[in-house]
Amino acid sequence: MLEVDKEVTRNNEKLDNIDLSLLLRPAADLRPDAAQYCVQKQDHGLDMALDHKLISLSKAAIEKSLPVYFETTICNVNRAVGTMLSHEVTKRYNREGLPADTIHIKFNGSAGQSLGAFLCPGIILELEGDSNDYVGKGLSGGKIVVYPPKKSKFDPKENIVIGNVALYGATSGEAYFNGMAAERFCVRNSGARAVVEGVGDHGCEYMTGGTVVVLGKTGRNFAAGMSGGIAYILDVDGQFRSRCNLELVRS
Repeated sequence: MLEVDKEVTRNNEKLDNIDLSLLLRPAADLRPDAAQYCVQKQDHGLDMALDHKLISLSKAAIEKSLPVYFETTICNVNRAVGTMLSHEVTKRYNREGLPADTIHIKFNGSAGQSLGAFLCPGIILELEGDSNDYVGKGLSGGKIVVYPPKKSKFDPKENIVIGNVALYGATSGEAYFNGMAAERFCVRNSGARAVVEGVGDHGCEYMTGGTVVVLGKTGRNFAAGMSGGIAYILDVDGQFRSRCNLELVRS
């Protein structure tokens, strides 16, 4: 049980009136019937993950480095698609992964969160549709392409096709988005290359490396805390400078 160190409080008058008893009170005192440690295994539903199908269809590439291409549908309950597949590739080929585009998967539909998270070299995920937040989170050498359905009638550059925080913490790889991204695009990107047709607020925040091309408008506070990398902006309305945080960058 945690206890207050009396020696510390006795020698510091600023701590005299601080009472930590409620914070340090054992949980069992408050709810003696509640479990204090793990007593039941959690079911994360991994046995239902779409990646099991992807791994099976990519067997020739994983085992023999042979090129593989296939198409499949995807929906918003399919999350972190490509992550388990990347794990299988990395187990066998380490961080180098496979040759570029060895595994090419074409999806149709609306992807759930974290499409292509930690995607490794040698895998390209192509999505005809749209995706939720965290596309390409931690991208690690793979390639992601997202574009609207070919039969759609809206203008991609005026519509969001991927959600918030795309490419968060990406370290390497490529991403191409035919349409706009929502907020916090490429936050903490340190090495990935990305092309997008517009971004929401806080784009490239805390970015330390990599290259970003924005072929359209940005939201406010662009490049806040950006200490590395390069961002090219097509200033279509001449207002980019007013939306860019110039504390660490030059426009």
